[in-house]
Amino acid sequence: MKVIITSKNFNASEHLKDTIEKKFGRLGKYFSDDIVANVTLAMEKERQTMETTINAKGTFFRAEETGNDMYVAVDSIIDKLASQMSRFKTKLQKKHKEHKEVMFAELPEEKDAEYEEVKVVRSKKFEIAPMHADEAIMQMELLGHNFFVFLNMETDNVNVVYKRKDGSFGLLEPTY
Repeated sequence: MKVIITSKNFNASEHLKDTIEKKFGRLGKYFSDDIVANVTLAMEKERQTMETTINAKGTFFRAEETGNDMYVAVDSIIDKLASQMSRFKTKLQKKHKEHKEVMFAELPEEKDAEYEEVKVVRSKKFEIAPMHADEAIMQMELLGHNFFVFLNMETDNVNVVYKRKDGSFGLLEPTY
């Protein structure tokens, strides 16, 4: 797995970059060598934020941490990503059974850890992928969002899955 580190509003030290690459090396055993982890480090006043996105051939893993110490944030993000992978191990095995970008034998078994939600705070443009509603829900939770836009393979329409306040999921289907 390759790690691409980007800094905003400050210059990351070589020691910090080396630490990030070393820690992400632990996740490397779960992915093939051509998978890329994008790590963004940002500093605003006294707050430091680390955001990571891993695109494993259409399956996205994302974690974000804000605090006073980037070194603590690295450990927290590694734990969050490993937890996501463990939580969705069975579903990911079904989706990637023909592919070798995720090494499932190395993934730890699912833990009963509670999932932390991340609020959507900005708008992004992205390519809409065709999938079933259950795959869209998995992607939504892997990204840590409360909604996900996708092209429904069954109806060939753009749909939105979302997490309801009671913890269940909803599906928005357009009518013409």
